[in-house]
Amino acid sequence: MIKFFLMVNKQGQTRLSRYYEHVEIHKRTMLEAEVIKNCLSRSKEQCSFIEYKDFKLVYRQYAALFIVVGINETENEMAVYELIHNFVEVLDRYFSRVEKWCVMRNDHEVNVNSPYLTKTDTHLSFFFQSELDIMFNLDRVHIILDEMVLNGCIVETNKNRILAPLFVLDKMAES
Repeated sequence: MIKFFLMVNKQGQTRLSRYYEHVEIHKRTMLEAEVIKNCLSRSKEQCSFIEYKDFKLVYRQYAALFIVVGINETENEMAVYELIHNFVEVLDRYFSRVEKWCVMRNDHEVNVNSPYLTKTDTHLSFFFQSELDIMFNLDRVHIILDEMVLNGCIVETNKNRILAPLFVLDKMAES
């Protein structure tokens, strides 16, 4: 079962947090600080799974953002690792309709039409131009996450089904 889902920048600032078990506010702050410190201090060559207290941390880094998921000992780490990737792909698909995205290569912006991009560069190299996309559309990001995870259990991975409610909301907002 998923205990929490965090999106954090390289400076350690939490941009999104969702808890699936009750944790008091002051304990959340301490927990997030410790979890973020553990993940940010690791090199890219180290494993993305960390044993931490009575649960495990699964994390991935995309450009300047880290997505960290706390899970219990019975949850499959690889399934959660793929869930994180799927979540980012859904965000990519939704926000790419809204505005032009940049391609990151070694933390530098590259023209999307550049002939120097390889398949590995474009394997989810489209990511937010800035954290502002998340911050100004936090409600949309929460809707996406809520469509994917319910009460700490993964309930949907199909990108079209996840985005369907958002597309309906967008159509209603346009009219």
